[in-house]
Amino acid sequence: MQDTVVIIPTYNEIENIEAIIRAVFSQSDGIHILIVDDNSPDLTALKVKELQEEFSNRLFLEIRKEKAGLGTAYIHGFNWCLKKSYQYIFEMDADFSHNPKDLIKLYKACEEEGADLAIGSRYVKGVNVVNWPMARVLMSYLASKYVRVITGMRIHDTTAGFVCYKRNVLETIDLKKIKFIGYAFQIEMKFKAYLKKFKLTEVPVIFTDRTKGESKLSSGIISEAVFGVISMKLKSVFKK
Repeated sequence: MQDTVVIIPTYNEIENIEAIIRAVFSQSDGIHILIVDDNSPDLTALKVKELQEEFSNRLFLEIRKEKAGLGTAYIHGFNWCLKKSYQYIFEMDADFSHNPKDLIKLYKACEEEGADLAIGSRYVKGVNVVNWPMARVLMSYLASKYVRVITGMRIHDTTAGFVCYKRNVLETIDLKKIKFIGYAFQIEMKFKAYLKKFKLTEVPVIFTDRTKGESKLSSGIISEAVFGVISMKLKSVFKK
């Protein structure tokens, strides 16, 4: 897994950060990690700085002034990565809901199987979610169905946040025009890639809800996703 970087956004992930960093690095000597921390009060960034002494050429840290949303954290990370020579750029959560062992499957989907964007999908083969209450599983599953109908994308897990991008996808998408900051960001990025005719592939993974730390999901994030999708689709139609 050469020329590969995994972006992990963090806010109060002190309970998970060292373990996730070590787990990701254990997958391949070629992987680098970029932590984008939103000035976590629990000193997540300080722990990362300590680990940088051990992983000096592989672990990188960007600290933002305050909590400003998942989407802007990833955009910050994308821009940082594009200034380097990385060819494969991952999105991944810090809380082990995404299994580090699946990084290799996503990488192979792009590097060997021709995908431009590989999605770690919870729903491409049934429903593969562990430790979520049924109401949240249904909400997530139906949200992806809803997005699929509105956008026309043939993707089962449109809100997935475990993704591998080939470099040229991020170079082609105008990152300055990405609007959404919550989970709708994940939908928007896939939709932009879809409109650019990139090849999107779903790789089945098992999603396991966090056991440490607190979820960042809120009602505002959910409403952004629901109503933002319609706006996003209409704008794409009128641009044609």
